[in-house]
Amino acid sequence: MKNILNAQKALLLGLLIVTPVLAQSASNRIIKIDGNPAAGSNLRNGPLNFTGGVSATVSTLKIGSALASMTGPEGTPILQAQGKRNATFTGNVNVNRGRLSAKGDKLAYSETTGQGLLTGNPSATFVPEKKDDGDTVNIRAAQMSLDVDTNVSTSTGSVQLVSGNQTGKADKLVFDEDKELAQFTGSPTLTRAAKGNQKELVMSGQEVRALTKTKTLYVTGGVKLVQGNTTTTGNALYYDDKKNVAYVVGNAVSVDSKSKATLRANILEQRTDLVRVREVSSFKIPAEQFKLRGEK
Repeated sequence: MKNILNAQKALLLGLLIVTPVLAQSASNRIIKIDGNPAAGSNLRNGPLNFTGGVSATVSTLKIGSALASMTGPEGTPILQAQGKRNATFTGNVNVNRGRLSAKGDKLAYSETTGQGLLTGNPSATFVPEKKDDGDTVNIRAAQMSLDVDTNVSTSTGSVQLVSGNQTGKADKLVFDEDKELAQFTGSPTLTRAAKGNQKELVMSGQEVRALTKTKTLYVTGGVKLVQGNTTTTGNALYYDDKKNVAYVVGNAVSVDSKSKATLRANILEQRTDLVRVREVSSFKIPAEQFKLRGEK
């Protein structure tokens, strides 16, 4: 009887890790959990429980945790549920994908959607490819969703992203790991801390996009740039941290709250190292650089 049970377990585990002949995207969503199901698991219908330190893979994601549980749709044998199963990981959860590492208390993964939802004080770190390729990106939020079909994560709820001397805050953050592009929405602000003789710089609008490698920003929708006594507003904003320059485009107005001096133009250039504003005749924001994957 014991030999039969062991044979059944071996067959089950073999079937669980075989990638079915499916469309590529669906195939990439199949999760593979290492090790034998713990005693008490329902080997026919689930759940399959795993203990004692768990490791799993799905597409390019590598997952580690203290415990895990796999379930399928009610009434469907677990062997026939590939592509429709759910896996829940708890206890010191860590997730790694390329240069991204994330951790939290719980990860709920769905093969149907290809999404893994990380909760319980989640945080993530994205390191630059090379030492001189910018600063490490650190993200905190109420929850983070990792998409296995793309190298994209979506964080929501009191989001904070810190990269060097820049801190972004918003209700929602979409981060594309391949493009190293962050999109902030939901009352977004981005603050560049004071450095040297330069005063703190705060930028806001309806949407903020930041290329973390090049330290450039694109802000749209009722934009505002505040530095010391100077407040500059307009339709759109481009900022280059390395060059210490910002361009406000469309209905641009700059006001010095101390002197009451006001400057109006279609395009204003602000030197953030000098807190000096002047009108310029032309500047085109390189909006193409800030497009998310799939955007036209």
